[in-house]
Amino acid sequence: MRDADTIVLPRLASPEASDEDPWGEGRDGGPVRPVTDTRWWRVAAWLLPALLMGALGAVRAGAPGLRLEELATWGSAASSWRDTWSLLRSVDVTVVPYHLLVRGWAEVFGTSDLALRGPSILAMTGAAALVGAMASRLFTPGTGVLAGVVFALLPTSARYAQEAQPYALTLLAAVLASWLLQSAVDRPRFGRLALYAGSVVVLGLCNVIALLLLVGHGWTVFAFRRAVTGRWLVAAGVGVLPAAGLLWHAIGQGGRLPRVSSPSLDALAATPRELFGVTALGVVLLALALFSLPMRYPAAIYTTWAVVPPLGLLIVAQVAPVWLPQFMLFTLPAWATLGAAALARVRMRWAAGVVAAIVVIGAPIQVAGREPDGHEQATRQLAEIIDGRLQPGDGVVYGSADPEGGWVGRHVVAHYLPVDRRPQDVLAAGPRHLRSRLPVAECVDVAGCLTGTRRLWVVRLGERTDPVHAIGGAKEQLLRTRYQVAQVWRPTGLTLALLVSERDQL
Repeated sequence: MRDADTIVLPRLASPEASDEDPWGEGRDGGPVRPVTDTRWWRVAAWLLPALLMGALGAVRAGAPGLRLEELATWGSAASSWRDTWSLLRSVDVTVVPYHLLVRGWAEVFGTSDLALRGPSILAMTGAAALVGAMASRLFTPGTGVLAGVVFALLPTSARYAQEAQPYALTLLAAVLASWLLQSAVDRPRFGRLALYAGSVVVLGLCNVIALLLLVGHGWTVFAFRRAVTGRWLVAAGVGVLPAAGLLWHAIGQGGRLPRVSSPSLDALAATPRELFGVTALGVVLLALALFSLPMRYPAAIYTTWAVVPPLGLLIVAQVAPVWLPQFMLFTLPAWATLGAAALARVRMRWAAGVVAAIVVIGAPIQVAGREPDGHEQATRQLAEIIDGRLQPGDGVVYGSADPEGGWVGRHVVAHYLPVDRRPQDVLAAGPRHLRSRLPVAECVDVAGCLTGTRRLWVVRLGERTDPVHAIGGAKEQLLRTRYQVAQVWRPTGLTLALLVSERDQL
């Protein structure tokens, strides 16, 4: 009897596959490194993006005037330490740690527009370096260079590198947390887990909404490193505690929460433009990302980073008005890396062509963002108009019925005009909290307070056809009967008018 022929069965799965690594990609979680992975390329993967981002962040960083929220940052930075704690009650509690950081920064570097934006420039530069280094580790150094360069070239990267707000620091913390996550779950030692927990602390204190990144981290850990899920949960939970404690205490003390909106169809449609700077760039990166979505370990890390937090915020926004596209800026590195992973698979000239297209598409936004009104409100321009036409005895009134209660106008005047070049705040009756978002009490006898003021400046938030319409209280009627509008200026996002007494010639 003859033995049956031996049958060779095809291998259906990698022998390395396990519950932790279901696709059998190995503990390194990435493809085999080619021989071109030299030390120079590994250095270039973080150095080139850092240099590019640093240059783009620094160019004309002080040119745009401070917008509304940046003026609040200046208010905290320009106050004494004694006043800082009380002033922080008037700002969004989620940015309190950032305001304290900038207050310390201002002790050394001052409160000029450029100085206030310094921490954001440094944060985005560091983030670009980490984006390249992380992509180099999980993919290849060539992919790392592409990821860092694409990230640095996105208009929103430079835009928020030049803004005195916590978005850049939040993005840096998100990249750092994702970087440390890989070390922590691959070798779950106490020190590595502690570093990861520390990065989560920083992330939550920069922006509590950014903790949605942990949902993506959790999915990745459960799918690929299931054995360390418990230890990851402990580290993440410890990292969340400071932000949770800050929120709990602030809400109990009557602190303010961020003023955001519900995700209407218009708001959702505007998200790609707000997130990438140009809707077309969002389409390009999304199309490239589709080629990187097979759920292998490296791509899965970035896919959950890019997709899960926005979906989580969208779900939360159904019950609370917490939707703001800027909250999702920390997903930009993931989108850039997914796009770079796709570009790394094609020939160099095609990849260079796509990068060149990103430059061309984003160039107009890069230029516009560095104009005096590049941050949506031409605050410095408004102050320059007043300074060039100010006469002795001039007064100024603000729109107390405007959004934010008129403090924006007072901040603009206080920040950009020296004391001896400011018109008199004729209606202010109580303490002038010029560096606070607290409303300033105005005199009840408006007519009496206006007596003797022959020229009056009116500062309003928003571009208005009628500068005194709905200005608040009894002011509107008195301004219409006692004064005539001599001239109106509408710098971007603001309205400035000069009113003169009817007894004077226009």
